[in-house]
Amino acid sequence: MKKKYLILALAVGFSASTALAQQQQDWKVVPGKITTSWSEKVSPTAVLPEYPRPQMVRDNWKNLNGLWNYAIKGKEESQPASWDGKILVPFAVESALSGVGRNVGKDNVLWYNTSLTLPSGMQGKKILLHFGASDWRTTVYVNGKEAGSHEGGFDPFSLDITSLLKKGKQDIVVKVWDPTDEGPQPRGKQVKKPEGIWYTPVTGIWQTVWIEAVADTYIASTKQTPDIDQQTLTVAAKVENAKPGDEVKVTAFDGAIKVAEGTVSGENARLKIASPKLWSPENPFLYNLTVTVTRKGKVIDEVKSYFAMRKSSIGRDANGIVRMLLNNKFVFQYGPLDQGWWPDGLYTAPTDEALKFDIAQTKAMGFNMIRKHIKVEPARWYYYCDQMGMLVWQDMPSGDLGNGWEPRPGVIDRGTDQNRSPESEAYYRKEWSAIIDQLYNFPSIVVWTPFNEAWGQFKTVEIAVFTREKDPSRLVNTASGGNFVAVGHIIDLHNYPEPAMPDPAVYGDKRAIVLGEFGGLGLPVDGHIWQQKDNWGYQSFKNAEDLFKRYSGFTDRLETLIKQGLSAAVYTQTTDVEVETNGLMTYDRKVQKMPLEKLKEIHQKLYNPALVNLKP
Repeated sequence: MKKKYLILALAVGFSASTALAQQQQDWKVVPGKITTSWSEKVSPTAVLPEYPRPQMVRDNWKNLNGLWNYAIKGKEESQPASWDGKILVPFAVESALSGVGRNVGKDNVLWYNTSLTLPSGMQGKKILLHFGASDWRTTVYVNGKEAGSHEGGFDPFSLDITSLLKKGKQDIVVKVWDPTDEGPQPRGKQVKKPEGIWYTPVTGIWQTVWIEAVADTYIASTKQTPDIDQQTLTVAAKVENAKPGDEVKVTAFDGAIKVAEGTVSGENARLKIASPKLWSPENPFLYNLTVTVTRKGKVIDEVKSYFAMRKSSIGRDANGIVRMLLNNKFVFQYGPLDQGWWPDGLYTAPTDEALKFDIAQTKAMGFNMIRKHIKVEPARWYYYCDQMGMLVWQDMPSGDLGNGWEPRPGVIDRGTDQNRSPESEAYYRKEWSAIIDQLYNFPSIVVWTPFNEAWGQFKTVEIAVFTREKDPSRLVNTASGGNFVAVGHIIDLHNYPEPAMPDPAVYGDKRAIVLGEFGGLGLPVDGHIWQQKDNWGYQSFKNAEDLFKRYSGFTDRLETLIKQGLSAAVYTQTTDVEVETNGLMTYDRKVQKMPLEKLKEIHQKLYNPALVNLKP
């Protein structure tokens, strides 16, 4: 009998190893472009396996990333009867890591197919199907029936697929249409024909897909708002299918020590956080949080989360100039423009380690802020910013650029708003609102930026007021380098390559003054470039020594500008991106163009609180 069991075990082991080998054969990185070192660690059997939602953690979930079937068909064609091959989800079909590397375009549709069997621990429960992000119009079918659809390339969405499930194996089909820059939707820097500062299209699924088992009554979302002046945390919880008498309890912990507890009454619970440990780049302290739904003493649902006690505001210095404040103190905010693109994954980092690397490297260079430029990242990226103490300015991805506009050196432009169609406006408003909702709980985010350089900028006052009212806890940088209007907390100049700032005598009485983009110093590094010709930077160099000398002079100039009223500055940029070679690192992240230690050393002078005297 033992021998029979041994033979059976060997057979099962052989079958599993054969399946793994087959999956490896079905996928390989598309050749022809540079790649990061992390691409070598990507395996079809364990693609971005980490739990994707750190602010709403449950244990009962299953990752669906991996090899799916795919097909590219005409827009009017029905669901394919056969498939073109395998695609590695969640990498966009145009990327090298997808294993496909094909463009789709507005006249075609991208189809996906996979199957799954529910784990035993999910049987009999409500099943939610989650997509971290899929660009752009996504329709989902489960076992041949439509489960729902979503429009938006940067916000997550979920579908309750419980009623569509059957016994045994479940069949999932996903249909995606994306017009890229030939449609009115937000699309960031994607264009059909990449060049200059415009990059390769990203079509379809580009963040983790997963299922989660919950009770019929479950917590759908939470909203956490700290108030360091009142020493309180306000928590709102949206509960689906709540029953009369259900209780929603919120508990805050310092490590494992309970520090506060309350019950949601009406719309929220208000916890007293006595002597709060304030979150900052120097001390990124995070409290743990548990939200629980109980019914007659029995736990129905529970999620684990975290929060931080921090404040983002403005105030005047001794000269009456408005400054950006963190926790009621002036902290000069300085960091790179971070596009968040990857040569092998495009929108998607190859691994979680890679996703974390850019933030850690930015911190090691001595920056305390990142401007997340025209893109939204997976939730885990903001989680790492929270952990490491990195301030974040979050842009809204642009779209429907229309009139086109480029910044003029040293000029605060007073152009007119663009006339966008009602459809175009609606797409913008819907997605911007969803992005703010989804990112609201991440304490690292201190600034919202609705518009950049007048790209698709419309009804500026209305959008700025909407943003400010939707989230009064953060600052609003209404138009970074764009059409300035007298609304919002910040006036933002773009100037290349030298640092400059708006005149404090004109603009510093009501709004904080920032330099939203400058620099762009280029250094192409042979063997680490996207293509051999037509690479560029705003000012290019041939060696690292000259590059550092020029950059060091920029920091000296920033020190002077801070004394005159500058609250923050953004250097272009974290990495090279496609033909742009003005990164602090190469696109493949294999070369740091200027030494980390030297950068950190020259940045320290910018954070000297003695540069500015605030009013008491």
